[in-house]
Amino acid sequence: MIVTLDFFFYVLGAILLMVAWMALRDRHNPRRYSSALFWALYALIYLAGDALPPMTAGATMVLMALIAGFGGVTLGRYGDRSPEERRASAQRLGHKLLIPALLIPITTVIGSTAFKDVKLDGLFLLDPKNLTLVSLGIGSLFAVATACWLTRSSPLQAMRESRRLIDHLGWAVVLPHMLAVLGLLFTEAGMGKAVAHVVTSYINMDVRLVAVAVYCVGMALFTIIMGNGFAAFPVIAGGVGIPVLVGVYHANPAVMAAIGMFSAYCGTLMTPMAANFNIVPAALLELPDKNAVVKMQIPTALPLLLVNIALLYFLMNM
Repeated sequence: MIVTLDFFFYVLGAILLMVAWMALRDRHNPRRYSSALFWALYALIYLAGDALPPMTAGATMVLMALIAGFGGVTLGRYGDRSPEERRASAQRLGHKLLIPALLIPITTVIGSTAFKDVKLDGLFLLDPKNLTLVSLGIGSLFAVATACWLTRSSPLQAMRESRRLIDHLGWAVVLPHMLAVLGLLFTEAGMGKAVAHVVTSYINMDVRLVAVAVYCVGMALFTIIMGNGFAAFPVIAGGVGIPVLVGVYHANPAVMAAIGMFSAYCGTLMTPMAANFNIVPAALLELPDKNAVVKMQIPTALPLLLVNIALLYFLMNM
């Protein structure tokens, strides 16, 4: 393989290391040392994650959590342009500002389809096991280069803007990374069996509608708690989906899994723990209420959850 996913891990690590360096040099940041340490530790995970012993990697993440928990990640100064300069730039560029954003999905689709089987000297051009992610990474690099060309800015300015955005998001940037692993940890700890024991002991699962409702609501609730549907899925599917819906009511596993994930996504809409979906947009739009996105999504999420319960009840044996 010529372009692998590891390459983009190194790119992310280098960006985070630059963010740490900029934070360290920012004398206007009241906690520049702790902020720089936080981003440097996160960069270490990307740059040397494969070489770090598991205990060291775990201790690194714990240290990052402590830094963030004690308010060690704060905003600095970024040399922002005045509102007048921003308006003038926006008027000059107009709809061209959308070009870098559109390049990312376009490149991702082209890379994951047209370049699927492309080889050079017998090697795959793009990593076939992570084709979509590699294509997304290439699209992101193209988008940055195009944005610099359109705005007549330097790569250094792109790094400054990256730091400004990352600092505004703060520790929430790391949250999806940590939550993605949480489901595997719960599975290894036997959380699914514990959930199955509690559910079957205190809830009458002999009624099919009750079993379906417990499964779908459980997916949403665990996602609300953990902030990630992929973390909730192995726990609820292992505790209720497979032993009860498939084992007792002979549900189609594909239907059970698909609608279960849809139910988990309903929980994603209702939790600030899903930082990449709900906190990031609020930070990007500089909303005064960080939970504004969640509050707007709850009226949609609850009816969708009821629809998922009904769909699974009627379609589970198809």
